Parts: sequence; structure tokens; C-alpha cells
Amino acid sequence: MVGVVSFGAVVRDLAYFIQGDQGPGPGVLLLHSLWGLTSSVKSLADDLAERGYTVLAPDINFGELPETEGAALDHLGQASPDRLASLVLSSAALLHEKSTKGPVGIIGFGMGGSLGLWASVRLHDIVTAAVSFYGSQQIDFAGSNAAYLIHLAETDEFISDDEAAFMEATMGLEDLAVTVERYPGTQHGFGDPDGESFDPGAFDQAWERTVAFLDKTL
Repeated sequence: MVGVVSFGAVVRDLAYFIQGDQGPGPGVLLLHSLWGLTSSVKSLADDLAERGYTVLAPDINFGELPETEGAALDHLGQASPDRLASLVLSSAALLHEKSTKGPVGIIGFGMGGSLGLWASVRLHDIVTAAVSFYGSQQIDFAGSNAAYLIHLAETDEFISDDEAAFMEATMGLEDLAVTVERYPGTQHGFGDPDGESFDPGAFDQAWERTVAFLDKTL
């Protein structure tokens, strides 16, 4: 059994927060893809809570649940980067306070994965694990204290092989622990039940790897 815990109107409106019945566990920030804070995302949070984690999934779409990929991409294109960054950073700080106050992990999908990778560097004092499902960052990872698990599709129109290789190499320059997994026959979005590219088999494998990674690093 798990329970949803409410702690303020702003958070209720902009996030889904849940922890197990045993109370606060290690914190996991769950960042959704461009499809928004859907019931599928909340189900993943529930699963993590069942496993003993305290989970905060902020609504980085600010209430929007696009019905088509085109609408989702349009919404993302109009989003304010500063507003997104501020929400992610404040959510991580709140999660740290409401969990065990120990290391925090981040899991992100698509744009959420990209934001999570960025936040792992900005929040190097609390983030020790970051998982990205088909999200990338072309940034300097200097100062990060996180271990990384990167799930990539075999075919991805949004992330080129060169971009993925550059990201991995940049992490390697900082001697960071990086594991990259590719899933044959998949496309960008293979972990999003709300999209047309969802691949249940590949996602189940990636999710179990994700949980094992969190269990090891948090």
C-alpha cells in the first residue's frame, strides 16, 4: 500500500507526490515527457513508492495534456526554458526536504530526461543518480556527482548517434559512472504509453534496469 501525501496547494496543483506506508524513503524526482503528467506517469510513481521510494513528479507541462504529438511539440516549443528550469530545481529541493534528506535520484523521459541531466549538474550536492529515457544534453558535466543510466532507442529522430556519443564522452571526461543501453527495434518514445512508439517489452526491461540502478546508487 502507498499513500498520496498533500503538502500545499501549489504542489497539489503542479505535482504528484507519493511515498510508501513506511514513511519517507530515498527521494526520486520523476520528470515526464512532452505528453504531460498523465496517469501513466503517476503509475510509475506509485510503483516506485511501493518499492520504498518517496517520489515527486512535477507537472512541467503546467496542466497541459496534449492529445497529439504535434500539439505536444508545439506546447514544448512555446515553453519558457527559465520557467521549466525553475520548477525542476524547486521540485528537487522540496523532494529532498520531504524525503530522507539524503541523496536524490532523477528519472526523466524525453524532455524530462534532458532536464534531469541538466539538473544533475546544477544540483550536484544532492543528486547522485540520474536516469534518462531518450533525453540528451550537450553540456559540461564538470562538478556532477551522479552516476548515469541512459536508455536510448535504436532509431531516434531527436537524438543523433553523434549527439549521444558526444554526451557519453563528455561524461567520461569527468570520470563519471555511465551506462548506456540501446533497445533494438525501438524509436524515440518507446517508454511512453501515451505515444504511438510505445514498446511494452523494451520499456519493461528498461524500467527494471532503472529500479536496479536506483537500488544500487541510492
